[in-house]
Amino acid sequence: MEFSNITMQLPVIQRKIYEVRERKVMLDFDLAELYEVETRALNQAVRRNADIFPEDFVFQLSLAEWEIMSSHFVMTYPAKRPKTALPLAFTEYGVTMLANVLKSQKARQTSITIVRAFIALKQFAVNYRDISEHLRVLETKYNKQFKDVYDAIYFLLQKDKQKIDQGQRKRIGFKYGDET
Repeated sequence: MEFSNITMQLPVIQRKIYEVRERKVMLDFDLAELYEVETRALNQAVRRNADIFPEDFVFQLSLAEWEIMSSHFVMTYPAKRPKTALPLAFTEYGVTMLANVLKSQKARQTSITIVRAFIALKQFAVNYRDISEHLRVLETKYNKQFKDVYDAIYFLLQKDKQKIDQGQRKRIGFKYGDET
């Protein structure tokens, strides 16, 4: 993947961002593919620098989490990885730290693109919340206005029904002969 091609890969990267434990994360094998290193080498670099990867930066998936996630993958990642070697999940902060431990120009450029993908997802979430709130306000406002209209129509219908019941309603339309 060339540097200029990385920014074109933003949608691909965004599809590799998952939600685990109510956090947006990327898995080690997806990051290794993007950084063009072996998953083993990436995980080894993380283990060697464990002091800069606290739990809010990277954590290992549980077997249950991995089974749930791998059931959603089209490709069979579990076949590439034994169940004893559960993937590491990197938060946005962990992805940023990877560029420091991998130390290549490619890693820095890829890290920038991945962070941009996380930022774009956050912006989408913020916009979605804003739009959702705006729609809720509009819905409340217009539901009240429509309720008023429906109440008025109902009132008029009831008034007409009373006139019909009492024989007071004037007939409309063409009149023939002696009709008044």
